[in-house]
Amino acid sequence: MRKRSIRWVAMVLGLTAIVAVGATAATAKLTHSTAGSTLRFAIGAEPPSLDPGLATDTTSANILLNIMDPLVRLGPSPALKAIPSAAESIDHKGSVVTVHLRKDERWSNGAPVTAQDYVWSWLRTISPQLAADYAYQFFGIKGAEAYNSCDPAKTNCATLAKQVGISAPDKYTLRIQLTSPQPWFDQQLGHSSFLPAYKPAVDKFGNKWTEPGHIVSDGPFVLSSWKHDASVTITKNPKFRNAASVKINTVFMPIITDAATALNAWKAGNIDVDDSSFNPSDIPALKKMKEFHKYTALGTYYYGFNVKNITDVNQRRAMSDIIDRNAITKYIGQLGQVPARGFTPASIAGGKTILANSHLPSVHQTDKAKGELAKVANPKKDINLYINNSAGHINIATAIQAYWKQLGLNVNIKVQEWKQYLQFLGPPPNADVDVYRLGWIYDYPDAQNGLVLWTCGSGNNNTNWCNKKYDALVDQASKTADADKRYQLYQQAESILTGPNGDLPIMPIYWYVYALLTKANVHGIEVNPMDQTFFDHAANGTPVSIG
Repeated sequence: MRKRSIRWVAMVLGLTAIVAVGATAATAKLTHSTAGSTLRFAIGAEPPSLDPGLATDTTSANILLNIMDPLVRLGPSPALKAIPSAAESIDHKGSVVTVHLRKDERWSNGAPVTAQDYVWSWLRTISPQLAADYAYQFFGIKGAEAYNSCDPAKTNCATLAKQVGISAPDKYTLRIQLTSPQPWFDQQLGHSSFLPAYKPAVDKFGNKWTEPGHIVSDGPFVLSSWKHDASVTITKNPKFRNAASVKINTVFMPIITDAATALNAWKAGNIDVDDSSFNPSDIPALKKMKEFHKYTALGTYYYGFNVKNITDVNQRRAMSDIIDRNAITKYIGQLGQVPARGFTPASIAGGKTILANSHLPSVHQTDKAKGELAKVANPKKDINLYINNSAGHINIATAIQAYWKQLGLNVNIKVQEWKQYLQFLGPPPNADVDVYRLGWIYDYPDAQNGLVLWTCGSGNNNTNWCNKKYDALVDQASKTADADKRYQLYQQAESILTGPNGDLPIMPIYWYVYALLTKANVHGIEVNPMDQTFFDHAANGTPVSIG
């Protein structure tokens, strides 16, 4: 998913990380041999990191989830139950979770994968030294947040590390002490930040340990080539415990940052799957093709405010209410995206309850918006809107620029490539940022995963907004095992975030829909609503199967 995941999204309308590359260079990358069992799967971004402790975007995470074996994988929608993978079984006793590891799990060099590998890896991710954006994924574990926030100049951090509730009572048993019973924790274990790193490789190669020839992994594939800003290749891992069931020998992933170039490569037969982006002008024709597949997503496309620059909630509300979300999804998105009523997707467990007080308008409310702006004594009239480079983002930003012009706002759209963009957003954001666009694809299917983004100390909160009452509600919900009671707390938090009387530090625009363009001879690619993509069951011969 940069300073975040966020899983920064890798999907429709160019919601993948975009890096400027000329069409000629992109086309040249497609000369990879297709001999043998090879899947050619185009991606739209250079993976920022293949370190499980540092990867925060979908492009990186999906490579990691194929060269590594997550403890669990999520089952079919809508339940998305945690199905053991590297774990053999998981036991619960109150706030204590015991993970029994498979004894036949092996690193790609043949060494056994042990519970101590997880203990070391998770403590590394939590450590203040690594400064991992996704350290907060572990804050439901006793002592993790205290260790992560340790200041070595003031505290003995090693002592705090020993107090984190992660231990290995034996070689294949991992024991986790949570701060409270957390019903979503098993599902959360499927996230890429919970993957182990191989300590000897990290120790030997430092920040180069993720390069081909250095990296040691335990999944169905291994990283065999990484030509930066050009392509990534993974090949079948013969030491994987289930290697006999892996039909594909090679997944070749050319990095094609231009949507038109990717589509032309697919039409020319140079790639099997286009997972990069689609220009809005191409979507009507693509939707008529049997090779074009849409499927359920769990995520939100949104604009965020820098509340230090746009300080008055009435101006933020006016800028939100004048946006015609229905027109954006119908004429720009075109894939059936749903105008967002709030940040939390309606399709998530408890969504109806959580969104009961959130009613962002689906069509523009011009008179209402002008009235709200009239309440502002000194509105900010010159707006710098930052987006990352993609045709879809630019089209949406241009539409919103026109809406805001009706309020008398002068909007300057500033476009940046992905890595620079994420650095510019912070947190805290560069002072020049007034409004920015991002998307959040959920890491696990509980509303907590989205609402926690906007807490004061979140590494994904680029808004400069901090509301202690909101933080307290999210914290209380994270300690509430009863689902109905938890949804009520989420409702209160969502109301503060996006409700009619809320602070509105963000403007949700729509809830995502995913799409893939595949050749008819590809099947078995598995994609879940969190945009986790798996290739270990992929093969050639029959139409694509997306589950």
